[in-house]
Amino acid sequence: MEPARGRAVIVGTAGHIDHGKTTLVRALTGVDTDRLAEEKRRGISIELGYAYQPLANGEVLGFIDVPGHERLVHTMVAGACGIDFALLVVAADDGVMPQTREHLAILELLGIGAGAVALSKVDRVDAERRQRVQTEIAAALASTPLGAARFFHINATAADDPGTAALSRYLHERAVQWHARSDRRLFRLAVDRVFTLPGHGTVVAGTVFGGEVRPATLGRSGERCALNLTGIERSAVTRGDWLAAAPLLAPSTRIDVRVRLLAGRDPPLPAWAPLHVHLGTLHRVAHATGLEATPASPGTTLRMQLVFDQPICCLPGDRFILRNAQASRTIGGGVVLDPFAPARKRRTDARRQYLDALEQLVAGAGIATLLQQSPHGLLLADLVRLTGLPAGEIPLPANVARLSCGRDEFVLLTAQWAQLRERALKALRAFHAQAPEEPGPDSGRLRRMAAPGIPDALWRALVDELVRERVVLRQAPWLHLPEHVAMLSQADQALAQALRPLIAAGRFDPPWVRVLATRTQQPEQRVREVLRKLVTEGSVYQVVHDLFYDASCISELAGIAGALAREHGTVNAARYRDALGLGRKRTIQILEFFDRVGYTRRVRDAHVLRQDSGWHLS
Repeated sequence: MEPARGRAVIVGTAGHIDHGKTTLVRALTGVDTDRLAEEKRRGISIELGYAYQPLANGEVLGFIDVPGHERLVHTMVAGACGIDFALLVVAADDGVMPQTREHLAILELLGIGAGAVALSKVDRVDAERRQRVQTEIAAALASTPLGAARFFHINATAADDPGTAALSRYLHERAVQWHARSDRRLFRLAVDRVFTLPGHGTVVAGTVFGGEVRPATLGRSGERCALNLTGIERSAVTRGDWLAAAPLLAPSTRIDVRVRLLAGRDPPLPAWAPLHVHLGTLHRVAHATGLEATPASPGTTLRMQLVFDQPICCLPGDRFILRNAQASRTIGGGVVLDPFAPARKRRTDARRQYLDALEQLVAGAGIATLLQQSPHGLLLADLVRLTGLPAGEIPLPANVARLSCGRDEFVLLTAQWAQLRERALKALRAFHAQAPEEPGPDSGRLRRMAAPGIPDALWRALVDELVRERVVLRQAPWLHLPEHVAMLSQADQALAQALRPLIAAGRFDPPWVRVLATRTQQPEQRVREVLRKLVTEGSVYQVVHDLFYDASCISELAGIAGALAREHGTVNAARYRDALGLGRKRTIQILEFFDRVGYTRRVRDAHVLRQDSGWHLS
């Protein structure tokens, strides 16, 4: 392997309390990572400790020393989340202990597959005991990614201990050979320390999970990094927070995950079980609910949804640890699939296929399958959050369309865009066949018929494109096909000129068809035929059978309803009746007309404005 350039490697300790982790780090680096007075007084690590050592190639070998006490596993996970290389420390006199096994399980669940084993305190036992403990450790490691880890026999308190020297050489060799993580991702740092420096203010430190930052010196993916935050109070930042590029993170209270539950004798997790979740340096309680028929039994792997009381931030591929409700035992862990999981329809076939595609994305297969499972495409901003990459760095398939919709930009397959266009045209053809006397639906009504789940901005872009290409024509708020037009003969036009002033003069209470027929001395059927052509033309509207209103009057009625809705939240028949000065029956007929054309919708005994109605634009 070629040496990595510009890349620090982070080694993290693991193991039971009092097995010599801190002593070993001090022997390797000369740094005492127990910096708190209580740690020195009690002789145990309570907080994360940090040490650094220069490498021959000019890079840095970093160490994170974690506490081994069972009550401090949450601190251990916060430190282990960003390490590259595990240093499992087991005391020769104790052997494998409970936190040895728990730390080992956590390392495996976090996906840490590189490491070494330090058999410490070998000066306290004979050779036979050393061999017996090494065999015990090897058995514990056999089924884990650390099964091939090298062993080093250590007496860290001895000045010239050969085992410590051999371990140091080995760590330096591995660090020099280490391949750098990709820096194409946007910057993201998991905060594990917050402190203040005189004259500087708040400083946060943590491991960089992706990208790079250039405040003064460069901090890159996989490295330890400290940043001075000007104008930010120390109390505003805490362990568990992320420091990230603005487009990268968005808060969510629900995440869909794949969980691996450790083998054990516990009963299956019940629905809505409270669990302690450790993700990055964050520690929160969430409720777990299954997404599959498989029971959440020990030893199984399955998809679940984690629901938090407070919003969190994460990305697909982030690993996490689960502990039981009492936070006394690690029961499993897993990987984030969807950081923006839905509350409803979370077990449908479409949702399952979407999660399948996210799993492929996490595995490195790209976004093609994800787009195939997104019939309405994806926001480019969401793709940034799903991949962690800047918008310009996301590898898009060749057969995609990028559509700018105001401030949003959508990405979808060209075949899906063509299908959406055809669905809109098919729905419009069906509408004209069912209601040939009407001019056409407005944009919101057509959307509810053709693609009710499509985002507003994408639907507007689709309609605008169809109108721009003159595949669909727009007349005020109405949409119609080019062939759906009213052809008025000279006789029709003459009768229309006689009818329209009579209808307009009636304002909110126009004459019925039978009255119009009498006044114009025309048969009722002839009057209906011409009025229906005027409806198609858009100059009049049919509120109920044989009752037509002038278009300007309908706009006035719509304005009154809109004003009442904005003032009171809804429109009810009594209030609208009083505003119009009409009877209750006619008032209800007008409100039902507005429901029918998509200006309002009925909610119990009231009517609310539809926000996607074209009437708002007319």
